[in-house]
Amino acid sequence: MKQKLPNQLTMLRIFMIPIFVIIFYLPKGASIGHTYMTWIIAAVVFAVASFTDWLDGYLARKWNVVSNFGKFADPLADKMLNMVAFVVLVAFNVVPIWAVAIIVCRELAVTGLRLLLVEQGGVVMAAAMPGKIKTATQMLSVIFLFIGNPLYIGTILFYICVFFTIYSGYDYFAKNMSVFKNAD
Repeated sequence: MKQKLPNQLTMLRIFMIPIFVIIFYLPKGASIGHTYMTWIIAAVVFAVASFTDWLDGYLARKWNVVSNFGKFADPLADKMLNMVAFVVLVAFNVVPIWAVAIIVCRELAVTGLRLLLVEQGGVVMAAAMPGKIKTATQMLSVIFLFIGNPLYIGTILFYICVFFTIYSGYDYFAKNMSVFKNAD
């Protein structure tokens, strides 16, 4: 049971993504809902999904059941959850598309880098601290933006996450340039 729970929490986060999106279609039939309650419910679902990110990592480290699946699937689940939330926020003109484009491109690039590292040397790149800060600020910004952006906390966190998106992307590539020396 202990060995599987962190990975099951990661999978739960992935399964919560469609639920998060469907919430916007429920209040008004096939059109996107604009009610305050829709945004609050979406924020709660997103917050619960985000909490599973912390919990699966905590349990995996506490029980010493860190797995290659977890090292790969956990950041992928985070990327999927956050990118979907940012696409929703762009659709409602809450965040600028240029910033979300930077986030999406970085996420795809780092995922590609992870795949190259696994393919070339069997190395599974775990998340580094700048990437963890990026993920935390992404998740917190989304929650605050969905609950109405009190005191512009969501906006401030969003631009902090854009900074850490760029910085952590650079950090991952700078530390792993050797993968490109062996690329065909």
